[in-house]
Amino acid sequence: MPEPRSRQLGSCLASGGLPGEQILAWAPGVRKGLEPEMPGTLICSNLRVTFQPHGWQRSQETPLSSEYDFSLANIGRLEAVHGPSRVQLLRPGSLLKFIPEEILIHGQDFRLLRVGFEAGGLEPQAFQVTMAIVQARAQNSPAQQYAGITLSQAGQSSDSRKPPIPLLETIEDWETERKKQAARGWRVSTVNERFDVATSLPRYFWVPNRTLDSEIRRAFGHFHQGRGPRLSWHHPGGSDLLRCGGFYTASDPNKEDIRAVESMLQAGHSDVVLVDTMDELPSLADVQLAHLRLRALCLPDSSVAEDKWFSALEGTRWLDYTRSCLRKASDISVLVTSRVRSVVLQERGDRDFNGLLSSLVQLLSAPEARTLLGFQSLVQREWVAAGHPFLTRLRGSGASEEAPVFLLFLDCVWQLLQQFPAEFEFSEFFLLALHDSVRVPDTLTFLRDTPWERGKQSGQFNNYTQVYTPGFPGAGNSINPQLSVWDWNLRYSNKQILQFRNPGYDPEHCPDSWLPRQQPSFMVPGPPSSVWLFSRGSLTPLNQLCPWRDSPSLLAVSSRWLPRPAISSESLADQEWGLPSHWGACPLPPGLLLPGCLGPQIRLWTRCYLRGRPEVQMGLSAPTISGLQEELSHLQELLRKWTPRISPEDHSKKRNSNTILSQSR
Repeated sequence: MPEPRSRQLGSCLASGGLPGEQILAWAPGVRKGLEPEMPGTLICSNLRVTFQPHGWQRSQETPLSSEYDFSLANIGRLEAVHGPSRVQLLRPGSLLKFIPEEILIHGQDFRLLRVGFEAGGLEPQAFQVTMAIVQARAQNSPAQQYAGITLSQAGQSSDSRKPPIPLLETIEDWETERKKQAARGWRVSTVNERFDVATSLPRYFWVPNRTLDSEIRRAFGHFHQGRGPRLSWHHPGGSDLLRCGGFYTASDPNKEDIRAVESMLQAGHSDVVLVDTMDELPSLADVQLAHLRLRALCLPDSSVAEDKWFSALEGTRWLDYTRSCLRKASDISVLVTSRVRSVVLQERGDRDFNGLLSSLVQLLSAPEARTLLGFQSLVQREWVAAGHPFLTRLRGSGASEEAPVFLLFLDCVWQLLQQFPAEFEFSEFFLLALHDSVRVPDTLTFLRDTPWERGKQSGQFNNYTQVYTPGFPGAGNSINPQLSVWDWNLRYSNKQILQFRNPGYDPEHCPDSWLPRQQPSFMVPGPPSSVWLFSRGSLTPLNQLCPWRDSPSLLAVSSRWLPRPAISSESLADQEWGLPSHWGACPLPPGLLLPGCLGPQIRLWTRCYLRGRPEVQMGLSAPTISGLQEELSHLQELLRKWTPRISPEDHSKKRNSNTILSQSR
């Protein structure tokens, strides 16, 4: 009897499965923790664990499930339970000591899959599927050569198909985006088309018009990992936001190279601000430790007492790090919008917090980045194409370089969504979908560290065989029609995708109603030939841009250009728009958001981090009108259940429904 069932499950997964996926074991069970409990089948394959409810069929249009699938890489903790007190923590390679009555799969994305097994002669199957999960985790490697899902494997045609957003893999994509930003002083450089300048950079990027490719090649060699200054975003008022790696101080550039570097950093502006990105921000190790502590705290069986839970939350430092990122991004937004200048984000590796800050600055300053398509394009440009090492940072192996910087960024975005709900076209549900997608093994978007690795894996660059690893499969100039994370219909139904849009979004905040590009009247010119270092909340004048000149003294500037001392109670906005005094009061530019960063203004993302506690989720604001109606119905049902329990003494105290509901939670 198990054999026909196995073939049935195999055909079901094959109709919408992953390339090379094989079923290892299965067992009938009941998904617990939900009301009502859901009978179905727990299936373990060589790539994922999935729970298939009875009567549920995978759609050809949505071959994967965002609700029922757990990739092996996403499993953070596996527990087997027998009886009321026997619990075994199963690590990769462990041996199960008893036949489980229930298993708990804790996802690194904070989801919880709790499955109880049926009795009646099926106990061996429960043992087999549990051990299959243990062994599959032991054999699974995040760095495995997984090729992702192609259009044909997803049942889609590649005829005249365009990706949901530009993937920035062609020069045409970059040129279109440059024109969209009206960055007239910039051009698309092809100097890295064969990745011989830096494999972590995209094939194309923006550089000043007057800079030659030969100068770029030499200048980039004086930066860490060859990541020289490039344009991230052109503000419609005239400022430019750049990013680059740290100076390679051991190099010995000649005068022409130094002149080229300075010209690229200055980008045609008389006012240049170098931003020390990592100043006052956590290290990668700090972010990783905070995330591990947060995940441990949010487990359903956390040992922290309820009355000490919030102090333990503060002890994780996760909210502190979110606050620091938002505060620094706010300051940089002020730098970009207050004066016409070049603002350069400088981080040693240029692959982590530069992307985080650049993305947040654009969200705070550009309404188009807050639209659904605009935000996806932003992530594709500043994270995916820019070479953020997703695989290294999120692989879950405990390596020293592991740190969920991208998840910290999504938390920052969620904070903005809570403080400015009418400014964003996308919803919390969309952020959750993106949060959960980083460990789903269906596309290469988050499964590789660089554009070079993604292109090599998909066979996109076979015409450059002299540059890439020899022997990689592929032929000619054909590009494998690879799907990306932005192909949401791969995992989400049309009903779910509709929830990506924020019903509270105000169309008045759309880009068409924003500041005209030709009238940057709110911006003021910077001082002539001024160079500044932004560090610890204040501007310090410098006498040079590059570290290779011997100039120990600071640039002599007029006292009216000197910044005020850094005072914690005074924001950079006060400093910038308050100087010099003869300018008078200057209101915030249209479209600029400055979030609050005080203690209670930074909140816990409950719908994400406490998903393993279904009782906590009830009563939270749903992302759609229908969701709000469902939660309202649930709360009304709770009220009906509680009302008969109210004693006469309670009535005498005039306890209202709000008190009752707060107790029920």
